Amino acid sequence: MRTHSRRAVLGAGLAAAGSGLLAPRSLASTAPDTRHGGGAPGPRDDRPPSGYVSPSGSEVAEVEGERGAGPLRSFSLTASETRLDLGGVTVDTWAYGDRLPGRVIRVKAGERIALHLRNRLPQATTIHWHGLQLRNDMDGVPGITQREVKSGHSFNYLFTASTPGTHWLHPHVGVQVDRGLYAPLIVDDPEETLSYDHEWIVVIDDWIDGVDGVTPDAILAELNKGKPGGAMGHGELQMAHGVDRRSRAAASRMLKGMAPMDEDDFSGTVEHPYHLINGKTRDDRETFRAKPGDRIRIRIINASGDTAYRVALGDHQMTVTHTDGYPVAHHKTDSLLIGMAERYDVLVTAKDGVFPLTALSAGKNNQTAQALLRTGSGEAPDPKIRPKELRSEGISAGDLKGDESCLLDDREPDRTIKMNLTGTMEKWNWAINGKPYTPSQRYPVKEGERVRIVFRNKTKMWHPMHLHGHTFALPDGGPRKDTTIMLPGKKLAVDFDADNPGLWMLHCHNIYHSESGMMTVLGYRLPK
Repeated sequence: MRTHSRRAVLGAGLAAAGSGLLAPRSLASTAPDTRHGGGAPGPRDDRPPSGYVSPSGSEVAEVEGERGAGPLRSFSLTASETRLDLGGVTVDTWAYGDRLPGRVIRVKAGERIALHLRNRLPQATTIHWHGLQLRNDMDGVPGITQREVKSGHSFNYLFTASTPGTHWLHPHVGVQVDRGLYAPLIVDDPEETLSYDHEWIVVIDDWIDGVDGVTPDAILAELNKGKPGGAMGHGELQMAHGVDRRSRAAASRMLKGMAPMDEDDFSGTVEHPYHLINGKTRDDRETFRAKPGDRIRIRIINASGDTAYRVALGDHQMTVTHTDGYPVAHHKTDSLLIGMAERYDVLVTAKDGVFPLTALSAGKNNQTAQALLRTGSGEAPDPKIRPKELRSEGISAGDLKGDESCLLDDREPDRTIKMNLTGTMEKWNWAINGKPYTPSQRYPVKEGERVRIVFRNKTKMWHPMHLHGHTFALPDGGPRKDTTIMLPGKKLAVDFDADNPGLWMLHCHNIYHSESGMMTVLGYRLPK
């Protein structure tokens, strides 16, 4: 394996130029390619109950057709074992294209994405397009929407990208997302109204893979030790490929027995030794350069497996403009709280000097990731510095209002689904409504319905809940989201329109909670 040291340059111009474009292949229809080892989409195991829309059914194709067939943008992506320099720390891990994060994939809304995935990993894998409302058989969930892409095989993803905004892509197999397998996905809005001089894509991550021989699979196995069947979820098939046996090292990274000092600030389970921004530790910080007075759009993505962050730019206020890709009523803040898998877009007007962009881990011994904004001369601040802006409470999505352009119409729900989040740290029995995940689970909905999901967190842990293929509205005019933080003991009702047929995952995006049972499936019923 080669060692790759990368100073990530994630900007609008370079993103388009370096996105791995291929000469367009002849792809005459929107049907997925079945010539490769990934096989045809559709459930592989545990056939679903009859009466539900198939991920590759005519209903799915019809809605995809309504999205249109815009210009084709072709990409290639290889998932492989590699060795990465994180900034003074070299680890053996898995990544896309031998880099961390993977190259930005960038298209305009309405364009079609044709991505050829090559799997050079020792395990099967897939790609989930987090935040996109896409055709169901391209959603990347093995055993539900497609067959896993086996080691040494390939798969062609093809769909229309109709959801503008800041998104990302990652596997949906086991705990692979807690390695280096992720990349930004930007869908530009042709009707964008924001004005700015520069763009900075910031991907925050917690890191444990390859440190002292520990892997995410070993962590998951340690957490599930003693449970019947071991690790659960759609990653359990991968456990048979060989789990790291260094359980002592894995056990040393557990926060499992800790009592939270503040339950509203205790987000994770695993003590990740490093926290990264754009693939670098705070000792080897990425530097983004601009001029004083420049207006900068910062797209912030939390790609971590187990950590929420409080984010601030030293000596600056941020104006929040979007969350999870959707516009919000502009809101100024010193700092913001971003849960696992959430995204925020903010605008800042750059001052003169060198300023730390700091991500403070919530409830994890206050470790930090950091990058720098440089607009002038001067010494860079100490990497351990915490901007005073982090002392404020900051904001989260519940403090925001959705932009008028994306509010749902006023309508009573046709269906209400209650989802109690259950489990304890001690028993490690995470579930929804007390039932750990099995691939045959279904919560039925019908196309055209307004659906209300009532989350009630009955645990003492955070749970960032993510719905595939849709966005929901937070109450009282709140923003549109695909991922929302559920704090301990809290209740939240969210609404969405059932307008994208298929079988869709709903799960906690703490990867160690979801893979231990806290996920389920919403299934569209076939019309009678």
